[in-house]
Amino acid sequence: MNTPEPATTENPITSVSAAGALTQAFLRNFPRDAARELETLSAAEAVDILVSTPSFVRQRVYSLVTGPFAAQILLQASDTTALELLRSLDAGPCAALLSRIDEADRARYLTLLGSDEADVLRELMDYPANTAGYMMDTRVLCVNEGVTVGDVMGQLKHYAVVMRRRIYTLDDSMRLTGQVELERLVCADRSQTLAELSSSVLHFVAALDPKQDVADKLQKNAIDILPVVDIHHRLLGVIRGENAIETLKQNIAADLQTMVGASRDEQALSSSFFAVRKRQPWLQINLLTGFLAAAVVGLFESTIAQFTALAVLMPVAAGQSGNTGAQALAVTMRGLTLREITVRDWLKVTLKEAAAGFVNGIAIALTCGAGVYVWSQSFGLAIVIAMAMVISMTIAGMAGALVPICLRKLGQDPAQSSSIILTTVTDIAGFMSFLGIAAALSNLLV
Repeated sequence: MNTPEPATTENPITSVSAAGALTQAFLRNFPRDAARELETLSAAEAVDILVSTPSFVRQRVYSLVTGPFAAQILLQASDTTALELLRSLDAGPCAALLSRIDEADRARYLTLLGSDEADVLRELMDYPANTAGYMMDTRVLCVNEGVTVGDVMGQLKHYAVVMRRRIYTLDDSMRLTGQVELERLVCADRSQTLAELSSSVLHFVAALDPKQDVADKLQKNAIDILPVVDIHHRLLGVIRGENAIETLKQNIAADLQTMVGASRDEQALSSSFFAVRKRQPWLQINLLTGFLAAAVVGLFESTIAQFTALAVLMPVAAGQSGNTGAQALAVTMRGLTLREITVRDWLKVTLKEAAAGFVNGIAIALTCGAGVYVWSQSFGLAIVIAMAMVISMTIAGMAGALVPICLRKLGQDPAQSSSIILTTVTDIAGFMSFLGIAAALSNLLV
């Protein structure tokens, strides 16, 4: 007679613990796949799973969740968790995420983040009025291209009707790869991936492209929805609507970067009185800064009188520092305009431009020193101009980076006044370094 084997009893607590451990391991070791799986759940379920994981795992997985679902998770999470998730993102993605939620919730999260972080994010979300970013609608549905039709169909009900008409696909780096019309999605096999169904996005604009470019693309290509992307080709929103072109025609205005003090409001056929009224304050400021540079030269009047060759070489010192500062200013202004950097990156940008100015200064110093020696046969004068080049170009590089960043931090328009301030700084740096070194080493000039 066979003895029956004892029945196996399963401990439900152990079973639950094992399932939790497997979930944690999956999230930790396969964050991209975990992000895709989370997107098949409800936002509340996704939050429950995320809060049960260690902080570093939660932040990693959340950074890989596509924008629309990440916004839903944020709204379902507690303020503490939401704050942690927002701070785990870089400034650009964080601003893009906040732009997807309504103004009341956005204001609440910005308050939680604190004034400094909130100011940076508001700056990134505040596009100039004549750009595509200002016109776009952030209510757009985008999903990873590896997601199946069945998973997407299960999620459609959670999004507004306006978002369902067209679905955009993203790669694992969140870059825009294609688009799928709702009609094609409905007719497809549920096991197909969106990558198999998507078609290429042929027409799109960058967030900072002018309205004229938007109007041209809408008209020339006969389209009514135009994706808007950032510099990394990540989808920020879309421009839609039958009246978009007409609105653009009525509101397109010139947006000249008035770096020399001319007003943004001034047009080619504006009255002379208007032009004078807008330009005169900056000309007066420029005059004042010119006197400051002249005052520096005046401090070394006796040195210049003693060594007249210094007067000949002064424009060289000031000119090189001015060019160095202008290069640093142009690069920094571009970075601020394109949202590549924010005011929080001031130290990194300043150190980079200081290093560039120093190395360029050494190279220019060797060339300039040799030329001055051939011209003057004075070793001392060659040493003075060489040292001045290194010092003034290093200072000019730092100034070119700091001036627009400081103006932006103070709430001023860097394009309006950076050039005038920078010219003063570089002139003073050039004159002070050249004439100061000449005075200190005057015994070598004899």
